[in-house]
Amino acid sequence: MTIFVIRVTDDNAMTKTERLFKLMQALRVGTPPHTSEALAQDLGVSQRTIHRDIDALRALGAVIYGAAGFGFTLIEDATLPPLGFTDVEIEALVLGLREAEQIGDPELSGAASNVLRKLQGRLPPSQSHRLTHAILSAHRFDRPDPPGIPVDVLRRATWEETAVTFAYRDAQGAQSTRKVDPLGIVFFDRSTLLVSWCHLRKDFRAFRLDRMADLNVTGPSFRPSRIPRLRQALAAFKAQSANARARKQ
Repeated sequence: MTIFVIRVTDDNAMTKTERLFKLMQALRVGTPPHTSEALAQDLGVSQRTIHRDIDALRALGAVIYGAAGFGFTLIEDATLPPLGFTDVEIEALVLGLREAEQIGDPELSGAASNVLRKLQGRLPPSQSHRLTHAILSAHRFDRPDPPGIPVDVLRRATWEETAVTFAYRDAQGAQSTRKVDPLGIVFFDRSTLLVSWCHLRKDFRAFRLDRMADLNVTGPSFRPSRIPRLRQALAAFKAQSANARARKQ
């Protein structure tokens, strides 16, 4: 994959390349079709310029349905121009990947390092230099306690939406065996939590990975309900947190 990076200057007048990149980004977000009037307002140009730039993107290989007066819809396929990053986006990528190196399990940490190396080899020389000597970085003096289970196995079970069982030790040291539908993994400052639907409690529960042991992928599958249930779980935890803060006031 070829990656090009567009440097955005402080000049109010965008170059054509910068304008085409921003137009492509505008077409990728929101609900199509995108009218030329709305696109022109977003980019600060005339509708006539939008029509010319749509033709330019089509000439570059972008598949864009629609016409003036009807709106435009970008069809994502292999003929689209290559992905681009601005300088600030490069810094954000470095910061996020350095954080993943610090707090992730060995597989996740190694994957973050690999992504940085792949970016290094695909960026233009000036941006490759910026990535190597990025201003932003991340370092943890106190990392989360190591997990008691193979996190890569839990991650795959979560993606595949398959129930798991494990032994759990709570904050008071009480032991129990749990069967859960894993919904997502959340990294906090000092701990990493599995967000799940607990078959024992018949409710959403969060379990610290460092207190888990003897993980087994048992089934059955709960596909395709992981994403909506994760949203419900996070909303429930957020409401519980808000209520707890209100009681303290």
